Amino acid sequence: MGTGPADARAVVDRRFATIGVYGFTAGAFVERLTGEGVGLLLDLRQRRGVRGPDYAWANSVRLRSALAAADIGYRHVKELAPTTELRRLQYREDDRQGVGKRDRVALAPEYAERYTREILDPFDLGALVAELPGDSVTVLFCVERDPEACHRSLVAARVRTGHGSPVVDLRPC
Repeated sequence: MGTGPADARAVVDRRFATIGVYGFTAGAFVERLTGEGVGLLLDLRQRRGVRGPDYAWANSVRLRSALAAADIGYRHVKELAPTTELRRLQYREDDRQGVGKRDRVALAPEYAERYTREILDPFDLGALVAELPGDSVTVLFCVERDPEACHRSLVAARVRTGHGSPVVDLRPC
């Protein structure tokens, strides 16, 4: 693989979006992805399930089936998932603030700092970005409705600043 200007441009030309589970139905979720031209979903969850019957469609097997039917690829990038310890740190902050996971509006500063240092910094995001399709949008996927309340916002920020790629946040209508 070369390292010339054409290769650098190919990485910059990649388009990204972020999306969460909460607030979507299965149909609305897939419709939103197809409407945005998504060709690949990167699942950034450690555990690929969601509790409760309203979001059973987002469990890995069902989600992959729905994506395949819509001709959208799927890839689990567990290396970008927060560890159990980091998730617990965020849950403690949620409890301290009296908010539930589904109502969170921002990440705890300590969580964001540690996620960045422990997971995002050591990860070779450039290699991942370089191997992604350039002819469609790649979506960074996790659970929270709002990207600001989810680690996917930290990955998206790194994609924007470190790789010059635009990132759009997809939210339920």
